[in-house]
Amino acid sequence: MRSASVFSLRVAVAALALAAAGCSTVSDGMGAMKSAVTPSGGSTSSAPTAAAPVRPPPPVYATPVNPATQRAFDRAIAQASPELGGPHANLGVIYRQAGKVDDSVREFETAVKLSPRQPIYLNQLGIAYRQQGQFAKARDAYQRALAEDPGYAAAMLNLGILYDLYLGDTQRALEQYARYLSLLPNGDPTVSKWVADLKNRKPGQPITVSRQEKP
Repeated sequence: MRSASVFSLRVAVAALALAAAGCSTVSDGMGAMKSAVTPSGGSTSSAPTAAAPVRPPPPVYATPVNPATQRAFDRAIAQASPELGGPHANLGVIYRQAGKVDDSVREFETAVKLSPRQPIYLNQLGIAYRQQGQFAKARDAYQRALAEDPGYAAAMLNLGILYDLYLGDTQRALEQYARYLSLLPNGDPTVSKWVADLKNRKPGQPITVSRQEKP
């Protein structure tokens, strides 16, 4: 069964490579995944063969992959190797960019189920839950990410934003922002403005400085 899965995966990768020749993937992780499933060289014949002439590698272009092609690639890998969380995480990003929040949540949940100690997937799941309006679940996902990696700045910042804008907990928001800033030797002027805005905000006063989560 495993050899059949690997064969199916290689066929899917070959077909998609023809469709997206010369293109890069959505994320660096997918590039590594493509390398992992590429068959190694070597001849099955026992007779010696002449060495092939050395040729320079073809140029690599940074043209973005068509989202539909990338989605098909990720689905092919997820089907051929269902134990991998990475393809589901990539699908989660693609669905989020397309505005399909529920699909994004489903894929990130699957990625976390397959790799429960991967803080990157947990942080992404937290963002997806926040977009879905499930703020308590978003908080738990960020906290789990930080439990796995206490110095994970993105999850720390996103938890601060969650407390600040969605849970209405000023004190905890300031604590998370302070922890985030302590990780950066040169500081972060944008987040420093958020801190000043939060400290000076009166109850019921509208937010004057926008926030942006870190994926």
